[in-house]
Amino acid sequence: MAFESLTDKLQNVFKNLRSKGRLTEEDVKAALKEVKMALLEADVNFKVVKQFIKSVEERAIGSDVMNGLNPGQMVIKIVNEEMTALMGSETTEIKMQPGKAITVIMMCGLQGAGKTTTTAKIAGKLKLKGKKCLLVACDIYRPAAIKQLQVNGEKQQVDVFTMGENHSPVDIAKAALEHAEKNGHNVVILDTAGRLHIDEAMMAELQEIKEKVDVHQTILVVDVMTGQDAVNVAKEFDEKVGIDGVILSKMDGDSRGGSALSIKAVTGKPILFVGMGEKLSDLEQFYPDRMASRILGMGDVLTLIDKVQANIDIDEDKEKEMAAKMKKGKFDFEDYLESMKQMRNMGGISSVLSMLPGVGAQMGDIESMIDEKELARMEAIVLSMTVEERRNPKILNPSRKHRIAKGAGVDIAVVNRFIKQFEQSQKMMKQLPGMMGGKGKKGRFKFPF
Repeated sequence: MAFESLTDKLQNVFKNLRSKGRLTEEDVKAALKEVKMALLEADVNFKVVKQFIKSVEERAIGSDVMNGLNPGQMVIKIVNEEMTALMGSETTEIKMQPGKAITVIMMCGLQGAGKTTTTAKIAGKLKLKGKKCLLVACDIYRPAAIKQLQVNGEKQQVDVFTMGENHSPVDIAKAALEHAEKNGHNVVILDTAGRLHIDEAMMAELQEIKEKVDVHQTILVVDVMTGQDAVNVAKEFDEKVGIDGVILSKMDGDSRGGSALSIKAVTGKPILFVGMGEKLSDLEQFYPDRMASRILGMGDVLTLIDKVQANIDIDEDKEKEMAAKMKKGKFDFEDYLESMKQMRNMGGISSVLSMLPGVGAQMGDIESMIDEKELARMEAIVLSMTVEERRNPKILNPSRKHRIAKGAGVDIAVVNRFIKQFEQSQKMMKQLPGMMGGKGKKGRFKFPF
């Protein structure tokens, strides 16, 4: 994820602060100098860094902090609060029109930022809130842009309006609004054209759409991989077209992520969502406080809980049945597949572990220990079994194991080792019934190992 390098560096700075019983003014200044360098290397805007360090220093060099019971922790707390304030303090939602009025959202951004995919992601989010969305294909220039929107709309089970490539974007937007009124849509999302760079024609087209159509929210999608260019793009779009919020795409990449810490301070516009992957479900609400905690290596348990609740839909009867099976050591290969599916829906083991407090700074070591290919092989072994074999592993004789090994494309020794490890896990579960927690609790997470 973005910020990994920044998190590591900040963790080292904080480790040194915690090791000191008392802090001097020189200690604080030295630590903040390292924080400043780490932020600049993460591609945070220079003016933003300068103001941030000044704000932290003014609060940190005070008698309450210097003479406190744990001054190192107090400084870290101040850094956390100032970083949260830097990114907006409060979570901002997309504003909807009251009552039955149609809300028109115009999506804009440069080509390659992931705008069309993000448009479909937004529709999926709003659909979960009970909105009936209409995606509108206003990008008549990029080859296959219309088809891409149609495919993504179908995946999200959201209607798509298109008039092909022979009409102007303004006419398409107008016709889409008429279509929405007739068909009961209450949200219209315009997927406008992007360019390889900002040009006058692009801006004029967006301005014309806003003049001829009553646009309520203009949302800019920027690619965090472009670093400070993302901030410059946001600033220029806001000055020429006017934007209401920003969505950061590709936050799951290895970018330095400085734009997330700079955009709100430079443009004054809030970050609404962050794209955490290519799947249409990989769009997270942006919480400044949670992001600050993640950057500082404190984890993000609240987002993990949200992911669990969004991706694990288990009714009480099924949950009680699962708990009983685990207590008796009857957890079978069908249950294993289900838990693997749940883990994958939440972004994989690495994604889950990165949100746990204290784990973020060690993610490099942990990821090297997690062999995703090995997990895929284990899943292939289970998928090569019949339903009867998954539910009753005791019937797995040598001939069945040979067939499973052939189906999974692995050696018979790999199958034997996996089954033995699984049997040992069953015994462990039987010995540790307390792992399931109290009765009737919802949203508990079951790891597939």
